[in-house]
Amino acid sequence: MARVDYINDPNAPKANTIVPSVTAVACNAAGEVLLIHKTDNDLWALPGGGVDVGEAVADAAVRETKEETGFDVEVTGLVGLYTNPGHVMAYDDGEVRQQFSICFTARITGGALRTSSESKEVAFVDPSKLDELNIHPSMRMRIDHGLANRPKPYIG
Repeated sequence: MARVDYINDPNAPKANTIVPSVTAVACNAAGEVLLIHKTDNDLWALPGGGVDVGEAVADAAVRETKEETGFDVEVTGLVGLYTNPGHVMAYDDGEVRQQFSICFTARITGGALRTSSESKEVAFVDPSKLDELNIHPSMRMRIDHGLANRPKPYIG
């Protein structure tokens, strides 16, 4: 399903749903961050997705990372809560979702790189190369916060 992201755009459609979602910042031994090239909006992003009913948010981050990248991870910390009501995602089925994302740090514990129906590419990216990729500003903020080892989680 295709989607368009809007951030602080006065012409954006109004949200009609809010779904808790998760993302995970996981790095390899070289300090490169694990990213996916998404199929729904053609942007690079952290692995992540919606929390299922009956699922803990940390478990959702582990599941989504495995589904989208092939890697097993262990959640190690909280990067922040990202709830900007000015960031909405419009899907081609009429859903317009308000952002509600919980971002975690994670450690890779196993698995092997692979793509999925949601990720047409999976790569470890050197942080100095992030500006070369098409990344939504809200996602870039999560990546930067996750790599910065902030003393307190971001809440915004």
